[in-house]
Amino acid sequence: MESRIEAHTAHDAASSTHATSVRWRIFGVVFLITLINLVDRISLSIAMPAIAKEFALSPTMQGLVLSSFFWSYALLQIPGGWLIDKLGPRKVVAGATVLWGLFQTLMGAATGGVSMLFLRVGLGGAEAPLFPAGSKLNALWLSRKERARGAVLMDAGSPLGAAIGGLAISNLILMFGSWRTAFVVAGLATIACGWLAWRYLRDDPAKHPGVNGAELAHIHDGAPPVAGTASMSHDDAPLPLRSTIAMCVGRMSWAMIFFGLLTWGPSYLTQARGLSLSQIGAATFFIFLAGALGSLSGGFLCDALCAMNLSRGKVVKTMIAVSGIATLAVFATLPTITSPVVAVAVLCGASFLLMWGSLYWSLPSLLASPGRVGLLGACMNCAGSIGGISIPLITGFILQRTGSFDAVLHFYGACALVYIFGSIAIDLRRTR
Repeated sequence: MESRIEAHTAHDAASSTHATSVRWRIFGVVFLITLINLVDRISLSIAMPAIAKEFALSPTMQGLVLSSFFWSYALLQIPGGWLIDKLGPRKVVAGATVLWGLFQTLMGAATGGVSMLFLRVGLGGAEAPLFPAGSKLNALWLSRKERARGAVLMDAGSPLGAAIGGLAISNLILMFGSWRTAFVVAGLATIACGWLAWRYLRDDPAKHPGVNGAELAHIHDGAPPVAGTASMSHDDAPLPLRSTIAMCVGRMSWAMIFFGLLTWGPSYLTQARGLSLSQIGAATFFIFLAGALGSLSGGFLCDALCAMNLSRGKVVKTMIAVSGIATLAVFATLPTITSPVVAVAVLCGASFLLMWGSLYWSLPSLLASPGRVGLLGACMNCAGSIGGISIPLITGFILQRTGSFDAVLHFYGACALVYIFGSIAIDLRRTR
């Protein structure tokens, strides 16, 4: 009894002091790493026109090389999620970041389409655990009221990385006259981020030297933290089957649209809109910058609406439905637009609302028990990876058969429909 009184007294004293904000610096590091992650991914798409010319790659072979990243990325999602729950996100994130930086650096030494394909397989395998680890950190470091913001802060690094990557890689290629040098520079920057992750990330907020008692109480929604429950819970509660399936279908369809733009977007701007390399870099920057702003605005808007006592499930579903409907409308009308400037502007608007889909990363911590968050996040990301595998191949096949991007855009519109219906089927009436 006496020890319990002392614990509550200490908790009350800690709560009266100003809370530190280490949790947001943790997510600042995660944001930076996801940004670098997408710089490395989009580098091949930006350089593909030059690479295809140098290696004489057909559209089908280009699709294979662009798709190869996702083969290992999808295959290692669930093992990666298990490893995160077992070892903790800090070790996994730091090790994975260094490893994929090494593969990105070696891309500069590729001798043809086949060697590039194998290096991209290695890159995909190394990157596989990053987003499930971010979802785990969301559950460990943020209160329930902050998890939508944490999810989009993590995921906003993706479109912003694509935006900065498109601009940076295109300018590095122009500066050095070599796509190989651009890959080496990006790879070395990634390795440095792996060191930063190891230095600053922690699996347990209570073990971070910068966290005070007030922040720890805030993370636990004002309840006194119980020893041993802050991090690696081994709760074996089963995953919700219906919601898991619906979430995976919705995420896969969303990913087909996003990665379709990411992998074939630069080629679309070149072939269908006649943009130069420098113009592609600028257009890609604005399209994915709009996506990053959309991701952030979606998370903050979601938490603000939920703070008004609106149902989180209804808010998330409504925002995702708006996201899907807007994306569907864009792909239906884009073939009728003749001006390249207007087409890029419309794609910016589509990217803004499409990235409300970042709210998906708040779902694992709402639907799964603490010991299953990494696994559920991995299942969801595996489904997204399957979309990432298929869409470069499907796009390349459609282009080779039709010789036009119009049919590709119509297919992306169909993906938007599945994205809407899959997301609506997720049961969020009872969340953790």
